[in-house]
Amino acid sequence: MNQDLSLHQRRRPPTSQELAGIPWLHLLLPADRERAVAALLVGDAKAGDYVCRVGRPVTYWFGVVEGLLKMSTDNAQGQTMTFTGVPPGGWFGEGTALKREPYRYNIQALRKSIVAGLDIDTFHWLLDHSIGFNRFVMNQLNERLGQFIAAREIDRLGNPDVRVARSLASLFNPVLYPGVGEVLRITQQELAYLVGLSRQRVNEALAALELQGAIRVEYGGLRVLDLGALRSSIFQWQGG
Repeated sequence: MNQDLSLHQRRRPPTSQELAGIPWLHLLLPADRERAVAALLVGDAKAGDYVCRVGRPVTYWFGVVEGLLKMSTDNAQGQTMTFTGVPPGGWFGEGTALKREPYRYNIQALRKSIVAGLDIDTFHWLLDHSIGFNRFVMNQLNERLGQFIAAREIDRLGNPDVRVARSLASLFNPVLYPGVGEVLRITQQELAYLVGLSRQRVNEALAALELQGAIRVEYGGLRVLDLGALRSSIFQWQGG
């Protein structure tokens, strides 16, 4: 039994608390919301479980209720390239769902996570009938475009401090990831996986960013103190 099947078998109806963590539901009219809630399922993903894989057909539009996922792909040399992390409140794959095309990336749980899924037919029904849902998806696509442009810039950065700062800024995006708030629950090892640096180097970068007053390292996570600073270039000439 592969991981995809076991995660699929662990699907279940969402609880009321889990529904409250889905940011687009409150944008729907009552009848549309009732239809969406009836179609939503959640799965309890274990660390290492794949939510979707390259080449698989799209069947759901997914979101993170709790936990942390990473979006990545493997190149011809077998090396993994990580595009971004997906923290709580984040929904992803709307472009793939719109075109009903196979996935071009892998989504994998970095830790125990609760993942919600809206079946592809209900996703398209809401696009056809709900203005609020349309606006949410349009905002998602617009923010996602900016996110991937920023990701390309991050890949070209030689300064690890800046690389970590920009990567953190992307995870604190209030539009894409409204469930994060001011504190991101993430370990240094998880951040290292997402950034593509060693845990030791990430630790040094976090110390530098904390010294500059941009973040505060707390037990079990990171608190952002100056999101604008993380997004800017002020760290390009600082740190090693």
